[in-house]
Amino acid sequence: MKNILIVYYSWSGNTRKVAEKIHEITGGTIFEISPLADYPGEYNKVVNQAKAEIKEGFRPLLKSSPDNIDAYDRIFTGSPNWWSTIAPPVATFLSGYDFSGKIILPFCTHGGGGQGKIVNDIAKLCPDSLISGCLEIYGNGPDPTTDISGWLNSNAKLLK
Repeated sequence: MKNILIVYYSWSGNTRKVAEKIHEITGGTIFEISPLADYPGEYNKVVNQAKAEIKEGFRPLLKSSPDNIDAYDRIFTGSPNWWSTIAPPVATFLSGYDFSGKIILPFCTHGGGGQGKIVNDIAKLCPDSLISGCLEIYGNGPDPTTDISGWLNSNAKLLK
Protein backbone atom coordinates (compact mmCIF):
# COMPACT_ATOMS: atom_id res chain seq x y z
CA MET A 1 0.00 0.00 0.00
CA LYS A 2 1.02 3.57 -0.57
CA ASN A 3 1.36 6.21 2.14
CA ILE A 4 -2.08 6.51 3.68
CA LEU A 5 -3.60 9.37 5.67
CA ILE A 6 -7.01 8.91 7.28
CA VAL A 7 -8.53 12.30 8.16
CA TYR A 8 -11.98 12.75 9.60
CA TYR A 9 -14.29 15.04 11.49
CA SER A 10 -16.76 13.47 13.91
CA TRP A 11 -19.36 15.34 15.93
CA SER A 12 -21.19 12.37 17.45
CA GLY A 13 -18.43 9.76 17.36
CA ASN A 14 -19.91 7.71 14.49
CA THR A 15 -17.42 8.92 11.88
CA ARG A 16 -14.56 8.39 14.35
CA LYS A 17 -15.53 4.72 14.72
CA VAL A 18 -15.43 4.24 10.94
CA ALA A 19 -12.09 6.07 10.67
CA GLU A 20 -10.60 3.91 13.42
CA LYS A 21 -11.78 0.73 11.67
CA ILE A 22 -10.27 1.90 8.35
CA HIS A 23 -7.04 2.64 10.22
CA GLU A 24 -7.10 -0.79 11.85
CA ILE A 25 -7.44 -2.47 8.45
CA THR A 26 -5.15 -0.28 6.32
CA GLY A 27 -2.61 1.16 8.73
CA GLY A 28 -1.33 4.57 7.80
CA THR A 29 -1.67 7.74 9.82
CA ILE A 30 -4.94 8.81 11.40
CA PHE A 31 -5.77 12.45 12.09
CA GLU A 32 -8.92 13.96 13.60
CA ILE A 33 -9.94 17.32 12.14
CA SER A 34 -10.94 19.60 15.02
CA PRO A 35 -12.39 23.08 14.62
CA LEU A 36 -10.89 25.77 16.81
CA ALA A 37 -14.35 26.50 18.23
CA ASP A 38 -16.23 23.34 19.16
CA TYR A 39 -19.73 22.79 17.84
CA PRO A 40 -22.60 22.78 20.35
CA GLY A 41 -23.27 19.48 22.06
CA GLU A 42 -27.05 19.75 21.65
CA TYR A 43 -28.29 18.17 18.41
CA ASN A 44 -30.77 20.90 17.35
CA LYS A 45 -28.21 23.63 17.98
CA VAL A 46 -25.52 21.91 15.91
CA VAL A 47 -28.02 21.24 13.11
CA ASN A 48 -28.95 24.92 12.95
CA GLN A 49 -25.33 26.08 13.10
CA ALA A 50 -24.21 23.60 10.44
CA LYS A 51 -27.06 24.58 8.13
CA ALA A 52 -26.13 28.26 8.41
CA GLU A 53 -22.41 27.61 7.94
CA ILE A 54 -22.93 25.46 4.86
CA LYS A 55 -25.32 28.00 3.33
CA GLU A 56 -22.74 30.77 3.87
CA GLY A 57 -19.78 28.67 2.70
CA PHE A 58 -18.17 29.22 6.11
CA ARG A 59 -14.79 27.56 6.71
CA PRO A 60 -13.99 27.33 10.44
CA LEU A 61 -10.43 27.63 11.66
CA LEU A 62 -8.86 24.32 12.68
CA LYS A 63 -6.89 23.55 15.85
CA SER A 64 -4.09 21.79 13.97
CA SER A 65 -3.15 20.09 10.74
CA PRO A 66 -1.33 16.86 9.90
CA ASP A 67 2.41 16.93 9.39
CA ASN A 68 3.84 16.80 5.86
CA ILE A 69 0.69 16.28 3.81
CA ASP A 70 2.87 15.89 0.70
CA ALA A 71 4.11 12.54 2.02
CA TYR A 72 0.69 10.93 1.53
CA ASP A 73 -0.64 9.44 -1.71
CA ARG A 74 -3.98 8.14 -0.49
CA ILE A 75 -6.22 10.37 1.64
CA PHE A 76 -9.22 8.71 3.29
CA THR A 77 -11.55 11.59 4.14
CA GLY A 78 -14.40 11.11 6.59
CA SER A 79 -17.31 13.35 7.48
CA PRO A 80 -20.82 13.17 8.77
CA ASN A 81 -23.36 14.03 6.09
CA TRP A 82 -24.51 17.50 7.10
CA TRP A 83 -27.19 18.89 4.81
CA SER A 84 -26.13 16.52 2.00
CA THR A 85 -22.48 17.57 2.07
CA ILE A 86 -19.30 17.42 4.13
CA ALA A 87 -19.09 19.17 7.49
CA PRO A 88 -17.48 22.64 7.31
CA PRO A 89 -14.29 21.54 9.17
CA VAL A 90 -13.68 18.94 6.43
CA ALA A 91 -14.23 21.61 3.78
CA THR A 92 -11.66 23.80 5.56
CA PHE A 93 -9.16 20.94 5.58
CA LEU A 94 -9.65 20.05 1.92
CA SER A 95 -9.54 23.65 0.72
CA GLY A 96 -6.32 24.25 2.65
CA TYR A 97 -4.07 21.96 0.60
CA ASP A 98 -3.21 21.09 -2.96
CA PHE A 99 -4.23 17.46 -3.44
CA SER A 100 -3.23 17.34 -7.12
CA GLY A 101 -2.36 13.81 -8.18
CA LYS A 102 -3.55 12.27 -4.91
CA ILE A 103 -6.32 9.72 -4.50
CA ILE A 104 -9.09 10.72 -2.12
CA LEU A 105 -11.32 7.99 -0.71
CA PRO A 106 -14.34 9.62 0.96
CA PHE A 107 -16.45 8.02 3.64
CA CYS A 108 -19.42 9.35 5.53
CA THR A 109 -21.85 8.55 8.27
CA HIS A 110 -25.46 9.63 8.03
CA GLY A 111 -28.87 9.42 9.61
CA GLY A 112 -30.74 8.61 6.42
CA GLY A 113 -29.35 10.98 3.80
CA GLY A 114 -26.77 8.60 2.37
CA GLN A 115 -23.77 10.23 0.79
CA GLY A 116 -25.74 13.16 -0.60
CA LYS A 117 -23.46 15.23 -2.84
CA ILE A 118 -20.33 14.58 -0.82
CA VAL A 119 -18.30 13.18 -3.73
CA ASN A 120 -19.20 16.09 -6.01
CA ASP A 121 -18.42 18.64 -3.31
CA ILE A 122 -15.04 17.05 -2.55
CA ALA A 123 -14.27 17.00 -6.29
CA LYS A 124 -14.94 20.77 -6.43
CA LEU A 125 -12.47 21.36 -3.58
CA CYS A 126 -9.88 18.93 -4.99
CA PRO A 127 -10.25 19.27 -8.78
CA ASP A 128 -6.94 17.64 -9.71
CA SER A 129 -7.39 14.57 -7.53
CA LEU A 130 -8.89 11.17 -8.26
CA ILE A 131 -11.97 10.73 -6.06
CA SER A 132 -13.21 7.20 -5.39
CA GLY A 133 -16.78 6.23 -4.65
CA CYS A 134 -17.98 7.11 -1.17
CA LEU A 135 -18.45 4.60 1.63
CA GLU A 136 -21.64 5.47 3.46
CA ILE A 137 -22.43 4.06 6.88
CA TYR A 138 -25.81 4.57 8.52
CA GLY A 139 -25.60 6.11 12.00
CA ASN A 140 -24.49 4.10 14.95
CA GLY A 141 -25.75 0.80 13.57
CA PRO A 142 -24.18 -2.63 13.61
CA ASP A 143 -20.44 -3.20 13.28
CA PRO A 144 -19.47 -1.68 9.91
CA THR A 145 -16.42 -3.93 9.39
CA THR A 146 -18.00 -5.96 6.57
CA ASP A 147 -19.10 -2.82 4.70
CA ILE A 148 -15.69 -1.20 5.16
CA SER A 149 -13.82 -4.33 4.04
CA GLY A 150 -16.02 -4.62 0.94
CA TRP A 151 -15.45 -0.96 0.07
CA LEU A 152 -11.70 -1.33 0.54
CA ASN A 153 -11.70 -4.45 -1.64
CA SER A 154 -13.62 -2.58 -4.35
CA ASN A 155 -10.91 0.11 -4.22
CA ALA A 156 -7.98 -2.32 -4.05
CA LYS A 157 -6.44 -1.06 -7.31
CA LEU A 158 -6.38 2.50 -5.91
CA LEU A 159 -4.60 1.33 -2.78
CA LYS A 160 -1.69 -0.39 -4.55
